[in-house]
Amino acid sequence: MPETDLSEIDMRCVYGRVVVFDSGVGGLTVARELADMAPALALDYAADTGFFPYGDKSDAALRDRLPKVAKALYDHIQPDVFVIACNTASTLALEEVRAALPCPVVGTVPAIKPAAAQSKTGRIGLLATPGTIRRAYTEKLISEFAEGVTVIKHGSLELVELAEAVARGEMPALDAFKTAQSALFDGPGGEAIDMVVLACTHFPLVRDQLAQTAPREICYIDSGEAIARQTLRQLVQIGRDTPPSGKANRAFITDEADSWEDLAHVFERFGYAPTLMVQVGD
Repeated sequence: MPETDLSEIDMRCVYGRVVVFDSGVGGLTVARELADMAPALALDYAADTGFFPYGDKSDAALRDRLPKVAKALYDHIQPDVFVIACNTASTLALEEVRAALPCPVVGTVPAIKPAAAQSKTGRIGLLATPGTIRRAYTEKLISEFAEGVTVIKHGSLELVELAEAVARGEMPALDAFKTAQSALFDGPGGEAIDMVVLACTHFPLVRDQLAQTAPREICYIDSGEAIARQTLRQLVQIGRDTPPSGKANRAFITDEADSWEDLAHVFERFGYAPTLMVQVGD
């Protein structure tokens, strides 16, 4: 099927209910892209706080968990499109989630292809969680879309924590961001990196801090806009001509709300409230 040309679509008239899902707050960067592109969407957000963070969980545990939590969220929210705004989840269990849901599921793909195409030096950095770095899916993307380009990889859970802190309104020291990305630039070939792929949806939250602490001018690229556009293509194909009924801009979590008071404030800052809990079955 040919790809839908969004240039001919009035985005103000794209309707539908979408849930954007991540383990924490990183997917809010994708939700923001969607809201900016198509303001008429009924847009909800869901964080798997009961299993956060994904970066330190085993592949087996995540592969077992993700279809269950996605189905529980689908049953509660009934979205037209379910967006997995998480590289770790997408690289591990995208097909399993698609098999579990009756609606289109849009995953997250690290922006390796555009970074490789735009690099002038032929050396790009890949900044992700350790889980995304080690997965065969990521290596497949590199082999398919970065032929002839050297990809220097670094996995950082510390940067996820820094991004969560920034989302809460905190101001970590800039040196922390310098340290979190230094492995990209300090190793062999790092001096020639001109593009860095932000292969975790948390990381665009701290793009400015990364740029300020890079050793030189670096272009940081992420897949947020591409995810949003693919979501809109799915909605155009569904073809709703009126907005869905019911509330929107709700935030859902998967453990007790009183343990995530700070997170509720983050959701409110991004326009999502109140925070509701969805129980995930065994």
